[in-house]
Amino acid sequence: MGTIDFSCAGEIATLTFSNPGKLNAINLGMWQQLAKNMAEISVDRNIRCVVLRGAGNDAFAAGGDLEEFVTARTTLDQALHYHGQVALALQAIDSCPHPTVALIQGACIGGGLEIAGVCDFRICGESARFGAPINRLGFSMYPGEMEGLLRLAGAAVMKEILLEGRILNATEAYAKGLVTRVVADDETESEAYATAKRICAGAPLVAGWHKQWISRLLDGKPLSEEEKTASFAFLDTEDYKEGLAAFLEKRKPAFKAC
Repeated sequence: MGTIDFSCAGEIATLTFSNPGKLNAINLGMWQQLAKNMAEISVDRNIRCVVLRGAGNDAFAAGGDLEEFVTARTTLDQALHYHGQVALALQAIDSCPHPTVALIQGACIGGGLEIAGVCDFRICGESARFGAPINRLGFSMYPGEMEGLLRLAGAAVMKEILLEGRILNATEAYAKGLVTRVVADDETESEAYATAKRICAGAPLVAGWHKQWISRLLDGKPLSEEEKTASFAFLDTEDYKEGLAAFLEKRKPAFKAC
């Protein structure tokens, strides 16, 4: 059975996908555990950043566990339940108020690509590879799983991934906007956690607000007067006072998420 392993070092939480012998393929239990983990992390004010990664160096996650499809996804009702759980897990990552970083080594395929696509940052090694060649398996990507990738990469890239079924290398993935940064394979872990530490050095409430406003602005609707007023909620926070004081006193700020 695959697992989602949780660990925490200071303000940085790590979720590790582990499915030995299957390149960390995600099964139904893992999708459900991922949603549960993210829900718990989202309300933990001691956490300021989440790193998602695969166990070992060979794969972030090589899609869903296809062996499970012949038993857990054989009827319409099973398929709706199964992929509804996947969509819930992806939504839990996407809506997390804490910034999320995908640490990508090796294969990032299918469901793994869907997970990476809803993270805020995607740091990958030079040998990482990306795709979703499910056209060769005779099934389509569930719309609830496609949404995050479509928003990230756009329709043209999604068509290339899904209709052609090509596996992209790290350079191609970066050029198409699928990844944030490409580094040498042996620097992937250190760069992903350095990214997390830089995030943690900022005001955590501000990180959450920035995520919120970016998401809100992407829907294309004009901001209401109430929303414009709400965007200045930081004025009433202790972290705002601390940030200004630290700047004027030429010292590092000590933010407390309040």
